[in-house]
Amino acid sequence: MTDASLLSGPAAAAASAAVVRKEAVPRACAPVVVSVVADISDRAGGMAPARARGAALRRVLLPWLLPLGLLGIWQLLSATGIISTAIVPAPLDIWDAAVQLAQRGELQRDILVSLRRVAIGFVIGATGGLLLGLFVGLFEPVRDLLDRSLQMIRTIPHLALVPLMILWFGIGEEPRLILVAIGSLFPVYINTVGGIRNVDPKLIELGKSYGLGRTELIWSIVLPAALQPILVGIRYALGVAWLTLVVGETIASRDGVGYLVQNARELLRIDIIVLAIILYAIAGWLSDLVTRVIERRLLRWHPNYADRANA
Repeated sequence: MTDASLLSGPAAAAASAAVVRKEAVPRACAPVVVSVVADISDRAGGMAPARARGAALRRVLLPWLLPLGLLGIWQLLSATGIISTAIVPAPLDIWDAAVQLAQRGELQRDILVSLRRVAIGFVIGATGGLLLGLFVGLFEPVRDLLDRSLQMIRTIPHLALVPLMILWFGIGEEPRLILVAIGSLFPVYINTVGGIRNVDPKLIELGKSYGLGRTELIWSIVLPAALQPILVGIRYALGVAWLTLVVGETIASRDGVGYLVQNARELLRIDIIVLAIILYAIAGWLSDLVTRVIERRLLRWHPNYADRANA
């Protein structure tokens, strides 16, 4: 029996990625075994990008399947009269109302005003919550001094302060911005303190064994380990900021999406009210999307985020 191989030289290095099939070739005197090698590396290399494209397409399309399907069912039920358009307007009627408002410039103006209020209030509140959380989480004397008082204030529903804000600051911009700031502060504060206090002590001991000082320990170990809970707090705070704005813009407001709702209620325009609700949902989704992108970039070193960051 002889063994003849079609592989030789450099091709032998690729033998591990190849399929080997042995066939017996009859000869006159004795059977000969020939190894037939089919290199599948090219085929596998071609399938990997196809799978990556399929996964990317699935990540883009699949989340929209449910909302678009519900919109289609909603429009169908409205068109067939199963759902009365006097109670719940059809999606196309809401779209027409949005187009009319956009042509008059009211929709863009109110959206920009609401975005500005959320941005200012959120930045003030989130920055305050982050700084307080860092000091309370890192320094024990500061924790003993501030944490109990802050926890007591946190349990007060900030929307219950609306009448007091009106008495103190009137009906200008201040009450809305302060309410959004208070609503954004405590989610960031709680998650920052919790993230810092839950850092694995073994990591800190490991840093000390490498001779890291206090500042280096905080910068190189504590803050990276606490970053994920901090970002979760920021995402939650953004949702609270939009929720607070809905209430804040009903306080004698003359612009903003909340004013759009109040005005539509007086005019009995249900389509505009539903449009405002959809605008709040889209704004909240976009805010969360921006935070998730930042999260993936900042946590690209984390094993659970590395694949998504590279995607």
